[in-house]
Amino acid sequence: MKKTAQSIIKGVNKDIKCVIKGTENIVNNIVDNIYPKVTKLVEDTEKNGEELIESLQHVISSTITSVVETGKNLENGVKALVIGILKGLTAKGDDKFISLCSIASISSLARAIIKAAIAAEADLNAATKGLLRGVIHSAKEMGIDVKKTASIAATEAVNAAYKFSKDAGNKVKKAATCNIDGVKIELKEPYSDEVKV
Repeated sequence: MKKTAQSIIKGVNKDIKCVIKGTENIVNNIVDNIYPKVTKLVEDTEKNGEELIESLQHVISSTITSVVETGKNLENGVKALVIGILKGLTAKGDDKFISLCSIASISSLARAIIKAAIAAEADLNAATKGLLRGVIHSAKEMGIDVKKTASIAATEAVNAAYKFSKDAGNKVKKAATCNIDGVKIELKEPYSDEVKV
């Protein structure tokens, strides 16, 4: 990874804390902070889709940790994180849109967010709902199938949680199987309700 990309990633934790510390409405602040960083990472690394989401793991973890540490609303924070990342991936608005925001990318993002929430000992109910609200908002903005996209993200989130523990899986599953922002979420088979070692 280029040096500029590394510096972008490393600066996220400090930046996020600064932009959310003095405000209650953190959604716009996080989106505005994250999406230009993601756009720059796309340009610097020349990665796309699922591969880029893996590179963004530190950005995801830092953002969730910062929201938890500052006591801000986690559901709104995760929603904003998802919107910011997906907005950054599609900023160019060209044909790369399809590959950058494919189902594989959104699935990978869902897994990464749940893993980060578990590592930060964050509220999994809030993290899951924030994830799905962000996916729903972004899918509407991008003009893709909202229910299908949200349901796939929910399934991947449940899978990621069950891989950690049964308790975590049950919490995410309960949060994911509901009506969110007017969209009925449905888990898609197969998903695992058994902890994988």
